[in-house]
Amino acid sequence: MTRSEKVSLFLLRVSLGWLFFYSGITKILNPEWTSLKYLQGAKMFTGFFSWMTQPSVLSVIDFMNEWGQLLLGISLILGIVIRLSTTLGAILMALYYSALPFPYPNPQSFIVDQHIIYALVMIYLGAVRAGRAYGLEIWCSNLPICSKFPRLRKFLG
Repeated sequence: MTRSEKVSLFLLRVSLGWLFFYSGITKILNPEWTSLKYLQGAKMFTGFFSWMTQPSVLSVIDFMNEWGQLLLGISLILGIVIRLSTTLGAILMALYYSALPFPYPNPQSFIVDQHIIYALVMIYLGAVRAGRAYGLEIWCSNLPICSKFPRLRKFLG
């Protein structure tokens, strides 16, 4: 990988990471935040999203949403455990997208909206092992524990 490719990959990874970090931290710091209105407004798979609005389920969904976004952001910013975090992040974006009306998820888009773009960028970052571009994945994959458990090296970097 050339230096300019690494810098571009690094900037893409960190900027997307910041987007998710900020989204997660603002939700965590706002005690009134909940995903209830988003779930109630689902236009597709309404039964599934309605089930998520049950109080016992909603608290788990909110927790996973807040902390999932925060941890995804940290993972991308630091460039660590990128394969796992980008896979889970792409699934999260697919879930967000699946609540929107099809084929017009919002007034400015037809079929594809920002959730699809974010998911595809995350798939790309995971596929090219973006944590190796000025991230911590190489350092983590060289830890002694990775020598003891070689499968962990594949997971970390």
